[in-house]
Amino acid sequence: MWNVEWPAHKPPRTMPEPRITFSGVGKRYGKLWALRGVDCTFHAGEVVMLIGPNASGKTTLIKNVLGLVHPSVGRITIGDTVIDAEGRPADPTYRANIGYMPQISQFPASLTIGHLFEMMADVRHLGPGEPDDRLIADLGLDKQLDKRLGTLSGGTRQKVSAVLACRTRPSILVMDEPTAGLDPLSSRRVLAEADRVRSAGGTVLITSHLMEEVESLADRVAYLEEGTLRFLLPVREILEATGTDRLAKALPVMLERAKEHATI
Repeated sequence: MWNVEWPAHKPPRTMPEPRITFSGVGKRYGKLWALRGVDCTFHAGEVVMLIGPNASGKTTLIKNVLGLVHPSVGRITIGDTVIDAEGRPADPTYRANIGYMPQISQFPASLTIGHLFEMMADVRHLGPGEPDDRLIADLGLDKQLDKRLGTLSGGTRQKVSAVLACRTRPSILVMDEPTAGLDPLSSRRVLAEADRVRSAGGTVLITSHLMEEVESLADRVAYLEEGTLRFLLPVREILEATGTDRLAKALPVMLERAKEHATI
């Protein structure tokens, strides 16, 4: 990470529970390192906003958390599960506790919304009353359960994706551009669901280019560039250090300052 002189702050009296820990993680595709030497911990009961330019490593970091890829070097600890360069964990059931809302979802075109929800409940072995279906009604999907997935607009597909990610009460929620294509009311409702997961002790990772929508929700910001985690800091400290009141204003100031203090 860049070595930046930030204002001293007092750590909390009780350190939060580590939920996801990256230890020296690197991921290589051929000769290209998509992640380099990532060391960080994401805690229970927090929302972390992942930001950075295109091809910065955000997607690769997410894929490592989801178990879609594994590190080329280093290790990732998720709860009691360790994932390292040897390959996938022997017990992949940890994924059952992860909810994922991708930016672009691929659904079977001939299935209806209702059938998809039923199928996913069966896959997760959920009993009666276990799925949390408030989000279905709040997003207006309860009146569209008979619609086929292949006929849905982009915004409606995004709503379906949000329900699939959140209705099983995951302990880890990963949201990739969750408000893309949503109307303002639906955007607020989806982000409120992320807040609910955090309040229940979950860990939420969000990537978004719309900082004004997410900044009030985020506890910390992780900035990646060229596969390197440049910093992971509380939103409050970022604002205080730059003398600004919004992340959109603070980040350009902070990045320029960070580069001036970068160590080689």
